[in-house]
Amino acid sequence: MKMRLIVVVTGVGLLLATGQAFAHHSFAAEFDEHQAITLTGSLTKMEWVNPHGWIYIDVKGADGTVVNWAIEAGAPNALLRRGLRKEDFPIGLEVVVKGFRAKNGKPAANGRTVTFRDGRNFFLGTGGDAGTPKDGAEAKPANPY
Repeated sequence: MKMRLIVVVTGVGLLLATGQAFAHHSFAAEFDEHQAITLTGSLTKMEWVNPHGWIYIDVKGADGTVVNWAIEAGAPNALLRRGLRKEDFPIGLEVVVKGFRAKNGKPAANGRTVTFRDGRNFFLGTGGDAGTPKDGAEAKPANPY
């Protein structure tokens, strides 16, 4: 009986772990490498979560209409290695984001770089994911020594 319980618990654990693996996607599944975009806007929210962080910015169109864009970023650990902290993204911050539009036409993009008003520029993207465009923006981890 004890062995059966161990097998059932192990099986359920493996099934739950598999679900998260399938939830992750490649760049090419959601974003279009042929639709580069530059967005200038005001930060409305920052989600510092795995497997990808998200920033949300209000972008004002030529007609004055404001659209809230969701920008996919790298994982929090990758952003930390690049010198970014959650505190670098206060609500209302003006940023310029370069990236690639979502294939489904929604106001979403995979962010490549984020530039702050003070001129700091960081690689924001996921880099290395299957299908990610190789445009020279891929971050190289800094040598800490």
